[in-house]
Parts: sequence; C-alpha cells; structure tokens
Amino acid sequence: MSDFPDIERLTDDESLAHYGRDWTRFWTPAPQAVVFPRSTDDVANLVGWARSEKAALVPSGGRTGLSGGAVAPGGEVVVSFDKMRAIKGLDEVEPSITVEAGATIGEVQRHAADNDLYYPVDWAAAESSQAGGSVATNAGGIRVLRYGMTRDWVRGLTVVTGTGEVLELNRGLVKNNAGLDLRHLMVGSEGTLGMITEVTFGLIDPPPQRSVLLLAFAGLDAIMPAFRALRAGLDLSAFEFFDAASTEFVANGSGTQFPLETQAPFFAVVEFDDPDAARQEAALEVFEKLAEDGHVVDGLISQSQAQAEELWHWREAISEAIAPSTPYKNDLSVRISAVPEFLSALDALVGERYPDFRVVWFGHIGDGNLHMNVLKPDDWSIEDFRRACDRLSPEVFELVGRYRGSLSAEHGVGLLKRDYLHLIKSAGEIELMRAVKRAFDPDGVLNPGKLFKE
Repeated sequence: MSDFPDIERLTDDESLAHYGRDWTRFWTPAPQAVVFPRSTDDVANLVGWARSEKAALVPSGGRTGLSGGAVAPGGEVVVSFDKMRAIKGLDEVEPSITVEAGATIGEVQRHAADNDLYYPVDWAAAESSQAGGSVATNAGGIRVLRYGMTRDWVRGLTVVTGTGEVLELNRGLVKNNAGLDLRHLMVGSEGTLGMITEVTFGLIDPPPQRSVLLLAFAGLDAIMPAFRALRAGLDLSAFEFFDAASTEFVANGSGTQFPLETQAPFFAVVEFDDPDAARQEAALEVFEKLAEDGHVVDGLISQSQAQAEELWHWREAISEAIAPSTPYKNDLSVRISAVPEFLSALDALVGERYPDFRVVWFGHIGDGNLHMNVLKPDDWSIEDFRRACDRLSPEVFELVGRYRGSLSAEHGVGLLKRDYLHLIKSAGEIELMRAVKRAFDPDGVLNPGKLFKE
C-alpha cells in the first residue's frame, strides 16, 4: 500500500473478517485492510490514493444491511466511519441536527430527545446503524406509514465523490430549487457515487403518547380490511405484521411466552397516537367490529409504555431470532393493496419449489414492504443453500416484476440482487444509472460491483 495516507488501519484477520461483511453470510470477507478516517479530508485523501493505485474502497457503517452492499470479498480497502461519530450541532429553530457519518441513529434520536425534539425514522438496529449508512441505503423502518423514508429527512450532505471532490449538498436548506438536487442522488446510492461524511437531518416536535395493539388475524385475507378500518378510526404510526413462525423463534430466542393464547396464522403490532389514553375506547370499538366481522380472533392493547415496548419486542426481535438459521432474506415491495395477493402467490411459489424449506414472513403492511426469510435447513451447507436460493431468486423477482413491485424496499441491491435488477428496471434506466456512476466515479473506485456489474 505505497504512499498510503497517514490514517489508522488494521490488517489482522479478525478485524478483516469483522469489518469486511454485513448481516449477509453468503460471501467470505477478504479485504486487504480496514481504515478509520477521522475527517472529510482523510476520506478525500483515501480516494486520491485509491485512484492512483487503482484500488477499490468499500464504505462501511454499522454493517446491518441485508443485501451484501457493505461486503468486501475481493481485496478491497474497507473505509469504516467508526471514528467519525461527532454530533456537529443542533439547530432548535429549524429544527435540525448535523452529525458525522459514523454517529448511530440511536445517538441521533437521543440527542434530539435531550433537546425536546424527535427524529422519527426508526428500526430495530438503530443502536448500531450509522447515519451515513442509513442515508446510503435510504433506510425505512417501522414508521414509514407516518413519517416516510430516510430520504424525507435529509436536509444536507457532505460527500466525497470518486474523484476526491468534496460536495456540500443542499447545506441544510428547507427550500432550494437552484438546479438539480444532487443530494437525492446520494440517498440510496449504496456508496457507489460518493462516501457520505456528514449528514443534516430534519427534526420535529415529539409525538404524543402512543399505545400499541397486538392483533391476531383469522387469515391473510383479514389483514387489509383490518388495516383500512384501523387507519380510518385511529391515527396510525405503524402497522407491522408477522406470522406464527416468527413468534416461535422470538419466544425460543428470548425465553418468553407470546402474550396471546389464541392460535392464528398472522399477527400485527399496530401503533397509534393516544394522548392521555384518550383513544383507548375508539381502539376497542374498532377491535370489536373487526372481531364481529371475523377478521380478528384475539387482541391486546397496551396499558403502559413498558407494555407497549413488550408488544413491540415480538416484531423487532424477529431478525435477530432467525439469524442463526442463516436466512435467505428478501425485502420486497408492491402496492399496498396488492400485498395479500402477492404474499399468497409468493408463498405458493416457494412451497412448490422447495417444500422442505421453512419460510418466516414479516413486514411493514402500511407501506407494502414484505420480508421473506427462507431458513437454511440444519443439515445443509451454506454453499448448497445459496445455490438453491440462487435458483429460486429469478422466479421470485419475476413475480415481483409482474406485480410492478421492487426487489429491494429497504436494504438496497448490493451484491445479493445485482444480477436481477433488469427484472424490474428497463435497460434505459440501468444505462442512465451507469452513466451517473461514471460521472461521479470515473475510475470505479467506490464500492465496485455493487448495484450492477462494472
């Protein structure tokens, strides 16, 4: 690594394995080094070195992604933002908060709360997910129904492009119509156009007190009528569904018992605004009507913040609970109204091709996002399991295409879905994406091989 910038780096096997992967386990990490910049200038110097040495850089945040977007399998240099975690400032007037890329979303949320403000984009891995990575993947999470995606809260970005140029995009402005807004090209670009070093997020006033319903559904066809009725009768902030298999894994993983006694194929955690517990009666009325119509067979409403958190646990703990089974994960999206029909068709497809595979379903019904998790049988090797999943993937994504959906609702394309992008995007779209990549990264040093083949 000749003429390497004066930046902390690690090359021991343990660090290379740790920083060279994300939550996927289908690739063996093999970076040549992990580096820890402490400033935007450090990142720019790294890019300059990479261009001169024809090296590849893989930006690394909290590595909680599920598409292989932060994997370094081919001798790349991993650029970790663990040393860039500063809270740069909080503006109470706008309001907004500016942080370095390595600050976790949990830190952003707590700092906002300490100032009586609120950052609303949230998910189970918020304590480890980093601000830069959340922007690079346009993370969604559990309250998209109310607050939208990360994109909707990015006020400004500092980015180092593949030429080493430092861009300050939008500068935190609320209104700016002076030409193309390059900020939005960076959101969701998976580190292929530039490395994000600072982010300014918009903030809002804290929401009112919330309550949580845990509901058991009679069947798949009951979910959308329930969603419509609850959205009409309550101010929903989340509607998260999961199947019976999910509850089994969470119960076994945490040593706890599911709070509903009635057996059912599907469940949902429903969060709604409930200032001073004034909406409990309205929630009960909606529940009783759904039960009368045969859609809901059991339910429970939280009576305290602690109980609300306990009910949320059954949704938020699923990914961690199934992780030992090396799941083949797909976060797919279709139009909200098409969710039940699509889920039924997809479940039938997997059952037909691999009847012995166990599938765990959960997702964000309120925004049309389904998480399909095919679990590796205990007696299968990872290699054999991946080959089977690779044979299944084209059919899954072709089905997504027929429903005019997306093969990645939250976690990006990365390596996992790169070769299937043509199933949902036209050749013209993909070529324009390639042209944008060439404009920002002419030498291909930033996260090469992700999104599409170079």
